[in-house]
Amino acid sequence: MDNRSILLVAFPWQGHINPSLQFVKRLIRMGLEVTYVTSASVLRHMTQTTATQEGLTFAPILDGYDDGVKIDDDIERFMSELRIHGSNTVTELITVRGNEGRPIMHVVYTILLPWVAEVAQHLHIPSTLLWIQPATILDIYYYYFNGYEDIIRNNGNDLSFSIELPGLPVFTIRDLPSFLLPSNTQHGALPTLKEHLERVDAETNPKVLVNSFDELEPEALRAIEKLNMIAVGPLVPSAFLDGKDPSDASSRIDLFQKSNEYVEWLNSKPDSSVIYISFGSLFVLSKQQMEEIARGLLESQRPFLWVIRETKNGEKQEDKISCKEELEHQGMIVSWCSQLEVLSHPCLGCFVTHCGWNSSLESLVAGVPMVAFPQWTDQGTNAKLIEDVWKTGVRVTADEEGLVSSDEIKKSIEMVMAGEERGEEMRRNAKKWKDLAREAVKEGGSTDMNLKAFVDQV
Repeated sequence: MDNRSILLVAFPWQGHINPSLQFVKRLIRMGLEVTYVTSASVLRHMTQTTATQEGLTFAPILDGYDDGVKIDDDIERFMSELRIHGSNTVTELITVRGNEGRPIMHVVYTILLPWVAEVAQHLHIPSTLLWIQPATILDIYYYYFNGYEDIIRNNGNDLSFSIELPGLPVFTIRDLPSFLLPSNTQHGALPTLKEHLERVDAETNPKVLVNSFDELEPEALRAIEKLNMIAVGPLVPSAFLDGKDPSDASSRIDLFQKSNEYVEWLNSKPDSSVIYISFGSLFVLSKQQMEEIARGLLESQRPFLWVIRETKNGEKQEDKISCKEELEHQGMIVSWCSQLEVLSHPCLGCFVTHCGWNSSLESLVAGVPMVAFPQWTDQGTNAKLIEDVWKTGVRVTADEEGLVSSDEIKKSIEMVMAGEERGEEMRRNAKKWKDLAREAVKEGGSTDMNLKAFVDQV
């Protein structure tokens, strides 16, 4: 019996949903059938194109969070509910499929869901973690739990303290993921990550799928001898990468309202002239920080497109900015945009980003240099890689209160947009990574070969 059925379980945040959906699409193109499992609140937002794809079925986890989970919810309570309801859903799905003679042969799951591996093991089905952050981040967590915890904890308050981890660039404490720092408030994150790594470590030939590509992180992907890290990225829609699936352009999931009046505005701007600012789908900036960004943009005197999400009560945050009217003469503020469409537009000159991994990777794929403005989790490390390793951007420096001033914002934008020598180097490198990303996913490219090898092993 030729059984080619896989179950993929994704954490219900946009940053996990979009790359895992792209991974699924690649598996389907290779002839596999996939059942995609995540919270019911997310599945309601799936677009028609995604929902009707042949070889793809969806199964909801009824976790009691019908409106989705927000960053200011009680995350630990949510994680506990998701574990309970998700374990039941996955167990039932696998059991029913087995009884029907259509068994699931392999389970894949994203970060923050170590219980999926537990369920799979209990049901004697192999499982693989899909790591949706860079390999470098996985290495750092692995080292933290394997010999480096004390040195990091003991020096956690000294942001300039240098730490050398085998096979990685030299980091300072401020470059490490925020979950490892004394300022961390998400206390459930580290135990969950530890559980992930313990489960992977316990396997005889541990494999982890990584949303990166061989050329981008050659050392990091091979830094830990015990782990076989398989680069299967960049997991961005084909329409913006290899063009194999043009319908893919509209298949990203966005949990916010859509309107595209900004496209016409972008079309009216000269090449490489526009600053794009977005802090992702989760993070909400303080009023004071928004004021500083607004002043920095005004002082730059350049056109900009700034995404400011509405709050969950439908409040427009930009209404709090004192110079809003002035701003709107110079640029455009929207509550939503298709990020890849914007980044791929010829008018884009730079991306002011929170450095979430999806945004960072999309910027690399689009060849757009960055102003790195990290907030939490993996973003400080991504900013370090962007500035010092891939050399496609510059990182802003915050003051002692954690505020980034308008002067610092303006200076960083100018360095990327106009900085003669350094700015040119960033633009050259941005083009280099754009080309290498496309090479990786081409027939016979590193990612293409890695994926084929994984599917053959499965």
